[in-house]
Amino acid sequence: MSFKVEVVPSPKSELGEGPHWDEQSQSLYYTDIYGTEASILRYDYKQDKVYSAKIDGEPVVSFILPVANQTDQFALGIGTRVGVVQWDGKSEKAKLGPIAFEVNEDVKTNRFNDAKADPVGRFYGGSMRFEALGDLFDRAGGTFYRYIKGEGVKDLLHNVHCSNGLAWNEKKNKFYFIDSIKLDVKEFDYDPKNGNISNERVAIDFRVNGQPPDFIPDGMTIDAEGNLYVATWGGSRVIKVDPQQGKIVQEIPIPAKQVTSVAFGGPNMDVLFVTTAATTRDGEQPPLAGHLFKVTGLNVKGLPGVKVRV
Repeated sequence: MSFKVEVVPSPKSELGEGPHWDEQSQSLYYTDIYGTEASILRYDYKQDKVYSAKIDGEPVVSFILPVANQTDQFALGIGTRVGVVQWDGKSEKAKLGPIAFEVNEDVKTNRFNDAKADPVGRFYGGSMRFEALGDLFDRAGGTFYRYIKGEGVKDLLHNVHCSNGLAWNEKKNKFYFIDSIKLDVKEFDYDPKNGNISNERVAIDFRVNGQPPDFIPDGMTIDAEGNLYVATWGGSRVIKVDPQQGKIVQEIPIPAKQVTSVAFGGPNMDVLFVTTAATTRDGEQPPLAGHLFKVTGLNVKGLPGVKVRV
């Protein structure tokens, strides 16, 4: 199979994360979690250009999700809160409005990490300890949550080290989740009526003969055929996984060491976008680290991101 990896004209992110393809605007939204120049970014596919903005007083923004039935409102992960900002997608400033909800009010050492909306718009996302406070392998202090507008927040999983990749297979009613430190992908039965998850199993364990791999699994997406695409922190690649067989079926090299997350997009939903990090806390990074990449020619299609109801 022939594919092409290209860098998108984009700023260098300290910790690029959370790509979300918005079908309506034909744009990819993503964040720079610790960005000093930008917190939220939008890649305009038609213009082949990235716009970015900062939110005054909010130095850490972990995810961005367009809000359902709106064109200029987005749910952001800001610490342990989920706030709604108004942004036209072009201005250099975005205005923070109401806080939709908050978790772990008494745990100031944690922050939200990855989050997405399920196929009907319910919020799912998890927390982790701030990286600067110590090795994430040492402490499982995070929680994985679901939020339903009008019902509030519910804890779904406890003792999470680093809540990361999420994906749903609507055809089979399965939900996939990555706690990065576990070095695997978990599969759950997913009830579309109430959003509950159950019957946890390991879809794939990335250890080889019991030994850890040369990466930590990070963000994740799914294609229309049910295959998973896992970003590899420290692994310089995206891994395609068949979760039914529990096997790696393809590896896509990326010219950045810290590959953080992935999302399908483009007019035909056949472009795989890849976010990366330029952080030097784990040593010197390649020249293109921190940029946004796109992979074409994979001969598969994904699913557009779902707007969240908050």
